[in-house]
Amino acid sequence: MPDMTIGQLAQAGDVGVETIRFYQRRGLMPTPPRGSGYRLYSAGDLKRLNFIRSAQKAGFTLTQIGELVALDPAQDRSEVLHLARVRLEEIEARLKELQGVRDALRSLARTCASGEGETCPIIEAFEMASES
Repeated sequence: MPDMTIGQLAQAGDVGVETIRFYQRRGLMPTPPRGSGYRLYSAGDLKRLNFIRSAQKAGFTLTQIGELVALDPAQDRSEVLHLARVRLEEIEARLKELQGVRDALRSLARTCASGEGETCPIIEAFEMASES
């Protein structure tokens, strides 16, 4: 793929131009020098952009992605594995939390559907939570 302008890179990576600039400010992507009036991006830059997007989809934060891109894939496997395990633990904790929320809401919805009580138990539960 020949060199690209930032607009072409953004289109190829399915992001906005400001997203690329944001990644550059965060140090996740290099800012190429100006060539003949504008910056040109390479296939390597597109590869880095796609890496960042894939890592985000896997739930990694931009800080964690910065750590990942700084690692050597051949030399730093144990560190990459460590980061992946930490992320898995975070995901497991979040899933457990979401399952609790789902179960509570399911129970409230069942009670609401039964018509029991004078008021809607869902609204009642939210009001009680806001008071604590």
